[in-house]
Parts: sequence; C-alpha cells; structure tokens
Amino acid sequence: MSVVLGIDGGGTRTRASIADGEKTLAFVEHGSIKRLRVGIEAANANLYALLKDVFEKAGVQRVEAACVGVASSKMPGVSEWIRRVLGEFGALQAEIVGDEVIALDAAFKGGPGILQIAGTGTNCIGRAPDGGRETVGGWSSRLGDKGSGYWIGLHAVRRALAAYDREEPTRVLDTVSRIWGTTTLDELVNVGDGTPGPDFAALAPAMSQLAEEGDAVAAGLMAQAAQDLVESVLLARAKLRRKHNLTEEVPVAWIGSVIGKARLVREPFFAGLRAAAPKMPIREKEVAGIEGAIWRAKRLAERGNH
Repeated sequence: MSVVLGIDGGGTRTRASIADGEKTLAFVEHGSIKRLRVGIEAANANLYALLKDVFEKAGVQRVEAACVGVASSKMPGVSEWIRRVLGEFGALQAEIVGDEVIALDAAFKGGPGILQIAGTGTNCIGRAPDGGRETVGGWSSRLGDKGSGYWIGLHAVRRALAAYDREEPTRVLDTVSRIWGTTTLDELVNVGDGTPGPDFAALAPAMSQLAEEGDAVAAGLMAQAAQDLVESVLLARAKLRRKHNLTEEVPVAWIGSVIGKARLVREPFFAGLRAAAPKMPIREKEVAGIEGAIWRAKRLAERGNH
C-alpha cells in the first residue's frame, strides 16, 4: 500500500488527512490556506502548521503522493508555492487542483455527476460520462458567487439598507451592527465599505437564524440563494446535455454550509431541483472534499508506481 496525503483547502478552514490504503493514519484541521482570503503570510503559516500537525500525528516521514484541492489553485504562484512546501515535508509527487475537483471526485469517483458548491463562495461543476466537464459560476465574491455565504452577507446589508430607506422593519442592521461592533449606521456603512472589507460570509449564519425567526429581508435572501443554486445546477445539466449529448440524468451532489446548515436554503434547493427534473438523483448527505483528495492521491501514487 502507498501512504498518501489529501488536503481540502476551503475558504474558512483547511483539512488534511494521511491514509495508508483504507486506513486513515491522521486527520487534522487548521486555518485557511487561501491567499485571497487570509493573505500570503497567514496562508503560508497555516499550511506549515497543517502539514507539521498531520505528519506528526500520522507518524510518517514522507508520502508517496499528495493531492491538494484549493479554491485559488489557478492564481499565479499558488501551485508552485504549495508544491515547494509539500516537497519540504517529503511528498514524492503532488498535484494541485481546484477544490471543486476534489469534491466532484469525492462524490462520483471519476464518474459522471453534477456538484454544487455553496460555502463561502459558490461554484457548480458537471462531468459527463465521456469525462468532459462544464462549469457554472465560481467567478469570485466580487464578480459572482450567487447563493454563497459571502453573497448572503453582502446582500443582507444591501437589502437591509434599502428597507431602512423604505422604513420597512427588519432586524438585519441591528444584527450586523452587533457582529461588527458598530454603534451607528454611519459607522456600519464605513465598515462595510472599507478596504479591505469585512468578512461578509461570517454574517450568513445570523441571517439564516433571522430568516427562521420570520425577518422578511433575511427570508428573502435565503429564498433567492436557493433559487440561484437551483438555476446553477440546471444550467450545468443543460450544458452537459447540449455539449456532450447527455440524454440520461446524472446524479447531483453538494457541499458547503449554505446548503448544509441553512434549512431555508436546503429545503427549497432540493424541492426546486425535484420539481424541474423529477428523475434526477439528488444526494441527501453532504460531500466530504477530503475524500476526493485522498482518492486522487491514491491514483497519482498508482500511476507513479507503474
């Protein structure tokens, strides 16, 4: 058997696992290694701490192969940086891919399917039986990411300010003010419009709770997020059908706290997909991206041994 390393680098936290065959030797979690989110220095420190921890807990000096899935994999310098650090820790070979790639393989093990990512950011990726892939979204927090935690937080503030202008009741601004530690509306606006901006994604859980309690602005956000995520999956499905002559339905899987933890997103997301494509299988349980990273690392080790 080959000892391999898998890493799932999300926007909020990074998971790492070392496995020997079917046995997991170690699993750890640390802060984000996404440079755009935490900065170069923090990302580097988090990666070193993560690898030091997982290698120590696994009790190994090297791994045959490593696969790292990270949202910023295509940014200049990111792949080279991660490969260099992995080499320092004894990874004999490595591949750096997007976090959507490892999540897709966690769900479908190289087979066809559609994966909707809905966490800090959003992205949808579909794979046809012929191996061809189609994507929808993933255009970053500023330019896209509809239905994401960041989108929910940002648009919560935007919609709440519009409600304030219309003198419509909402508890969103009071909640955001408490989270940000502001005391006046002007101060809240200054924080929200600052550079670098606040962590809008961190507002999403509170918005979900407000929606559950009946706040109209928050409830509208959850409904819109669910609708956007449904449309994303259906667009990926349409692309697969049109470009890859797909006639049979492929399964849908998902990953991310927006679907996993926000009931008022999750339930209409499932309902919307079932209404639009009744025969399309939908995975109820969330995908664990780290499983896809380990699966890909094992395949990389096998290719290296032949």
